[in-house]
Amino acid sequence: MPATARTFSAAPSPARFLAAHNAVRAQAGVRPLAWDPALAHSASLWARQLAYTNRFEHSHRRARRGVGENLWMGSRGVYPPEQMVGQWASERRWFRPGVFPAVGKRGWAAVSHYTQMVWPTTTRIGCALISNARSDFLVCHYSPAGNIDGRWVG
Repeated sequence: MPATARTFSAAPSPARFLAAHNAVRAQAGVRPLAWDPALAHSASLWARQLAYTNRFEHSHRRARRGVGENLWMGSRGVYPPEQMVGQWASERRWFRPGVFPAVGKRGWAAVSHYTQMVWPTTTRIGCALISNARSDFLVCHYSPAGNIDGRWVG
């Protein structure tokens, strides 16, 4: 099933993804992120691949050295950006400040989207939303990457 690019003129603007992230970061007491078109481009390449293959998996770390990645998938056209990002942010309920990866009440995997969103040294973000016939695929890339073992996140 071929992927169709959802241009931000027809789909949610990048500002909505950025604002949703920065609202979560403000609650966590960390500086806001800035939009990075290069990160948005790299995110779009991976989102397009996911939509084309209808698979849901992270890109290879070697292909995105120093860049973190959050993924979301849902029914096409149903969810607004704030709800997509809100699903990652909802992991906060299982988060406890500490040294990564010992930061989750249910293990680090249960909070890894949230911790990437609020990682204190991350400064830039780029996201892309690509659809196929049934699903939306959101990919957000973060730089510098978060979720680094041995680092404090609080």
